[in-house]
Amino acid sequence: MSVPRFASLVSRSRGAAAPALRNAARSFSTTNAIRSAGSIPSLHTFTEEEVMLREAVAKFATEVVGPKVREMDENEMMDRFVIDGLFQQGLMGIETPAELNGSGTSFTAAILTVEELAKVDPSVSVMCDVQNTLVNTVFTKYANAAQKEKYLPKLATDTIGCFCLSEAGSGSDAFALQTKAEKQGDYYILSGTKMWITNSYEAGIFLVFANVDPSKGYKGITCFIVEKDMGVEIAKKEKKLGIRASSTCALSFDDIKVPASNVLGQIGQGYKYAIEILNEGRIGIAAQMLGLAQGAFDLAVPYTFDRKQFGQAIGDFQGMQHQYAQIAVEIEAARLLTYNAARMKEQGKSFVKEAAMAKLYASQVAERAASKAVEWMGGVAFTRDLLAEKFYRDCKIGAIYEGTSNIQLQTIAKILKTQYAK
Repeated sequence: MSVPRFASLVSRSRGAAAPALRNAARSFSTTNAIRSAGSIPSLHTFTEEEVMLREAVAKFATEVVGPKVREMDENEMMDRFVIDGLFQQGLMGIETPAELNGSGTSFTAAILTVEELAKVDPSVSVMCDVQNTLVNTVFTKYANAAQKEKYLPKLATDTIGCFCLSEAGSGSDAFALQTKAEKQGDYYILSGTKMWITNSYEAGIFLVFANVDPSKGYKGITCFIVEKDMGVEIAKKEKKLGIRASSTCALSFDDIKVPASNVLGQIGQGYKYAIEILNEGRIGIAAQMLGLAQGAFDLAVPYTFDRKQFGQAIGDFQGMQHQYAQIAVEIEAARLLTYNAARMKEQGKSFVKEAAMAKLYASQVAERAASKAVEWMGGVAFTRDLLAEKFYRDCKIGAIYEGTSNIQLQTIAKILKTQYAK
């Protein structure tokens, strides 16, 4: 593959740069990696590594993913060449330490990756997002040393993971899940079903949330590391409106044996892990929707200056100018919300409200941008000759998964109440 692996670029830059560059890569700089003494960085400032990553991902998305987008959408299947490319470029273990075969970079680096991929294909973007912001993060934050050493290198180099929380009766009310885990000697016997599980068709590692003691309610929920060959069954692969290349499946666990050593974290703490990880994951979905909005915008606006009616480019009509100017403002606002939430998370600050705001607003902007893109391009955008209609189909999921828009509003409102209610 002609695109240089990001992790290799970082490795070379570290080796050649000595301490000064390594320190610079850990501090904020302008997008050209130059920082003015005493200046306060804006939300568009990135480290050396983040700048390199964004450029490498943009190149990969254009040259490798781009030619496969329509075919993958029509086939409703992720191309193996693209999956292999994500691993080869070091994009499936972005925050994973280098000693565990990861790229060892920042959370913001993962967010930039998700954004850049979504500009070309939101389906590929969400595969990368779930791997990094959900699966890898669960292992990094809660797994023991042996589990990290066993699974994180696989997840960084060749194995897809998925996050198995939702069920038929537990969507927004996630803790109403019915999947059970019964202790028998050195094993747990898992039984139940999961629904709407992203990446599950390709996955080899499943993080399954099950209740070890239903009498305790949600405080019995525990996270288990389940390998596919333990007996995970794909019950149904969903046929979807959008992000069709991204697999979404129903899973069946028919009394499968899972070693007790595969309990991730503490017994009964799964509900806490799920809440904390989904808060981070929402920033990833915000980045996906942000990238989608920008991708639709970048596709449609140039067309308005190529297309002429009544003797001038349609993009020069004031009515059109006001529309694309407004969408540009909204995309930038979504970007700032998303980057702010990512930086706050990195700095160890409370970011739950900011993540919910970013996810909510970015999904709304994605819908407006994708819809306007179709309108601006007219009849040709309503056909499958161009990708405008795909962006339009893909955008709707942003208001649904990893917390619906109503759940985001509820989260924001609860936090505001603690600030303002006496």
